[in-house]
Amino acid sequence: MDLLSIESLSDGQIAILLDAAQLFAERTGSSERLAGKVVFNIFYENSTRTAMSFAMAAARLGAQTVTLSVEHSSVKKGETLADTALTLDAMRPDAIVMRHRDNRAPHEVAEIVNCPVINAGDGTNEHPTQALLDALTLRQHFGSLTGRTVAIVGDIRHSRVARSNARLLPRLGVTVRLAGPPALMPDDLPGGGDIEQAISGADAVMMLRVQRERMDADLGDAPGEFLSRYGLTEERLALAAPHAVVLHPGPMNRGVEIADSVADGPRSLIRRQVANGVAVRMAVLEMLLKA
Repeated sequence: MDLLSIESLSDGQIAILLDAAQLFAERTGSSERLAGKVVFNIFYENSTRTAMSFAMAAARLGAQTVTLSVEHSSVKKGETLADTALTLDAMRPDAIVMRHRDNRAPHEVAEIVNCPVINAGDGTNEHPTQALLDALTLRQHFGSLTGRTVAIVGDIRHSRVARSNARLLPRLGVTVRLAGPPALMPDDLPGGGDIEQAISGADAVMMLRVQRERMDADLGDAPGEFLSRYGLTEERLALAAPHAVVLHPGPMNRGVEIADSVADGPRSLIRRQVANGVAVRMAVLEMLLKA
């Protein structure tokens, strides 16, 4: 079994993962559930939260992690993705965790190797474990998610997090509103540019950074302009429900898509998201490696 997208999971498997992750989140210490297993971490793009939490998750379960430094690998000598996959498969890892700049690159690798492949983010396509940890964070705070409304705001066009959450959260009974600057709204997802309308009355607001590294042309915004026009300020957050919480998958660009006072304020669950990343990835590794 691979975890390449939210569609990889049945409703039953989603429930199992969230329940298992909750148990891991409540426990401290390590176990030997995956002792003797070896997980390859292959990241073609920069990462702090995802890379470290997968490594921590494996360690907490007794597995070993081997990380390929792509910048110093044969990729820089012209090796193709398929040949890299064949090379890694010959070493017989028990799982491969992969992030790649190209959409569906982990899917290509999964067709080649003989072990589970976990998509740690592919281009602008999907980031399934991020959506799972977001769902866990919301479930911990609210209990049942049925009937809740989550506004996802910012650079939707380039966001694999938005796409995975737009596929997962409705399956858990959540209404998802997508909004952002018109230039950063995609054609393949519903939503509009009215950010205030999306935030109004929402139970949670998830902000997304502007992924300038994926743009052909800069937005041309002056310093502070994006925050004032599109970012999550105290004034915009006041439009949400009184009990609303704030999420962000990271990394944050403070003063761009989110104000410091909101990121660090009492409604912020951003640090809890990071902690839950370890728990969710423990649940994913256990499900796939003990299958």
